[in-house]
Amino acid sequence: MLPLPHRLEQVATLRTVLARNKDNLIRAALLDCAFTYRESALEVATVQDRLAGFPDMAATFAPRVPLAGPGQEVALILPYNGSAWLNTAIVSIYLVGNRVRVKFASRGSHIAKLTESLYRPIFGEAIAFDYSSGKDFIRRSLKDPNIPAIVMFGSDRHALGHEKAVRAHKKKFVFEGPGKDPFIVLADADLEQATAELAFAKYLYAGQTCTAPERIYVQEQVYDDFVGLFLEKSRRVRLGDPGDPATEMGPVISLEAIRGIKAQLKDAVARGARVALGGNIRGHLVPPTVVLEATQEMLGRQDETFGPVAFLARFSKTEEVIRLARDNRYGLRATIYGQKEGETVYQALIGQPYCHPVPEFQFGVFGTISVNEPRSQSWVGAFVSKPVGGYGYSGWIWEPQGDTLVLKQGPKLLSLETSREPD
Repeated sequence: MLPLPHRLEQVATLRTVLARNKDNLIRAALLDCAFTYRESALEVATVQDRLAGFPDMAATFAPRVPLAGPGQEVALILPYNGSAWLNTAIVSIYLVGNRVRVKFASRGSHIAKLTESLYRPIFGEAIAFDYSSGKDFIRRSLKDPNIPAIVMFGSDRHALGHEKAVRAHKKKFVFEGPGKDPFIVLADADLEQATAELAFAKYLYAGQTCTAPERIYVQEQVYDDFVGLFLEKSRRVRLGDPGDPATEMGPVISLEAIRGIKAQLKDAVARGARVALGGNIRGHLVPPTVVLEATQEMLGRQDETFGPVAFLARFSKTEEVIRLARDNRYGLRATIYGQKEGETVYQALIGQPYCHPVPEFQFGVFGTISVNEPRSQSWVGAFVSKPVGGYGYSGWIWEPQGDTLVLKQGPKLLSLETSREPD
């Protein structure tokens, strides 16, 4: 493996190559994911910023020892809802000295082949790409003695099923999973700012991100005003051809997600909620959809939606919204808008700054919380210098220590979790 300064030079070269291939990256994202031109261009710009931050981590990385020794690799399983930003995950594992074997989602074939063509002249065989099925890849990675660690993005349902094999083969298993993120609006919030942020974060990638806000809680004093402003902004979202730079939101990629959205809407209406906007799903096109008077037991309040559907409910007191926000099996991210009680809600919901051992899965706390700030600001440096990850079934680490498998939860850096301090 090359020394760290040379690896950083390779990443600088990658930044240049990605910028030169901006149009190709956008085209691949359109083909595989139907992300809009606008979203894909934003993602290319974002990854440029993220990769530029790695040299600032050089002093942290320099003394660390990669988990993958000579002849070994770290296995990385990537999600289908991403294109350019996935470079950050790959590079973060490589920069601490690991060889990496990368598995893109099957529907990301154009992205994977393009990425491989850009990487090979820069990284050679140090970063390899695998085109087997996801099922075969994870099975082989769990059994292969030359893969000491696996990093997986995906479904918590699938990840939980690997615990027995992780224990048996003593692998370090780092999982990044779904979210069901609460968006809390207190009575003294700036409603214009809050609704603008909700509309942007909710409809970006047609809601197909694990950090999209899904459970919207608004204090009753401002509920009607908030709903009016949010509906106005939701109606203005421009749908259309993802390849048109003017299009703001495209289709939902996954048929499984569409089936889930339909089930959630049907359940919500049956339980007394009202669809105030949207709901008319045609094929893969799910328009901005706003569901009012949602209650906690509804599917749309419990299961990840992964689409442009917002479930809104009112609350009266701070203690109530804290209880409601905690009542979910996912704990990835939360957003708070408000002044006087904002800090109280924050302190009640936030977890520890970095992942840590826990006796069992921790529910009711969150890895990242933003307070009165836009997504773009709260996500600066994510996966590079800002730890990302959550609690509950939103993410965890199984780490072998002797004959014990330690469970860790909370925000993490993939670079640090695929390396160790020297002996």
